[in-house]
Amino acid sequence: MNREAPSRWAAEAAGTALLVGIGTGTIVAAGRVGGIPQWAMGVSWFLAVLIPIVLFIEISGAHLNPVVTLSLAFSGRIAWKEAPGYWISQFGGAFLASFLVLVTLGGGSHLGATLPANVDVMGTFGLETAFTALLVAAVFLLADRGEGTARWRILLPPGAVGVSTYLIGPWTGSSLNPARSLAPAVLSGTYTDLWVYLLAAPLAALAIAVVWKPRAVDLADRGPGRVGDSR
Repeated sequence: MNREAPSRWAAEAAGTALLVGIGTGTIVAAGRVGGIPQWAMGVSWFLAVLIPIVLFIEISGAHLNPVVTLSLAFSGRIAWKEAPGYWISQFGGAFLASFLVLVTLGGGSHLGATLPANVDVMGTFGLETAFTALLVAAVFLLADRGEGTARWRILLPPGAVGVSTYLIGPWTGSSLNPARSLAPAVLSGTYTDLWVYLLAAPLAALAIAVVWKPRAVDLADRGPGRVGDSR
């Protein structure tokens, strides 16, 4: 086992917990006060993704999402052997966060579970697929070009999530992340159309991975867990 693997797994668990905790915690808290403007919800989810990226990108690459890991592995940007540890950590972090939201804020708003509203199942599937593709494209752009001196590029994935939350959140809940949907659904017992979120995101991620292969750049720019990483 790579000697750095446990620290990567811990970073993924902590990062995903922060993402789910901040994002779904905002949903539950907003429900308790009668709601907040959609732009504020978008900002909350932007920060929910940005904060763990800033904290953990140099440790684990800050995937924070099982389909991001899937797309990076399928496209050859990281080694497949890295994926299982990341997935376990991401789902574990998501469930920990949802449990903490339940304990601290109560079980309102289905713990922030994603549910279609005012749109049919196929509409939800299409929107979730399109915006997950946007998120994975943002991740690939960051992964292929590296952070370098342009630290602003780490804003791309959070930006994709924030825009998605603002635009489609009122209709689909804007998941783009199976761990983010599964944890609150299980802990709140809310399974309505859950399959849509668990299927649309990986299909979108695989579609982008098929058509967008890595650029010929220094492997060192691709982050922890990359193919050829011998640490």
